[in-house]
Amino acid sequence: MARSTFVYVTYIRTTPEKLWAALTDAQFIEQYWFGCRAESEWTPGSAWKLVYPDGRLADIGEIVTAEPPRRLVIRWRNEWNPELKAEGASLCTFEIERSSTAVKLSITHTLEREGSKFISAVSGGWPKVISNLKSLLETGSIALKEPYPAESAKA
Repeated sequence: MARSTFVYVTYIRTTPEKLWAALTDAQFIEQYWFGCRAESEWTPGSAWKLVYPDGRLADIGEIVTAEPPRRLVIRWRNEWNPELKAEGASLCTFEIERSSTAVKLSITHTLEREGSKFISAVSGGWPKVISNLKSLLETGSIALKEPYPAESAKA
């Protein structure tokens, strides 16, 4: 079957335990994910949802695998865009491994469909979310305040 995949890898000066907590703590997630809240029990089979700051449902899914502090897999489906929702569920895998003085975070987001518009959409979102996560863990503040800032006025 055809597949669409987005892979993002970064290195963060933290510990695997702190990174796992940052990926699974609702209040911490809100800080780097532009006010969105992720809700789950973070155990295999438990429901998962991502909620916009205004309360609208962004995405839903289920925790497929949870192996703290090294691997998390979420079955993930978009809820707010009918065209993306129609593509069905994707799998998002977070892999955490110590790498010298840092931690390597690999995110692989896959949907069993060639040319997925959902995977195209997340390929623009993940770098912003993970840049904020990395900055917050390393410096205590986020890099971007808005996911899609208005273009700066040209002189």
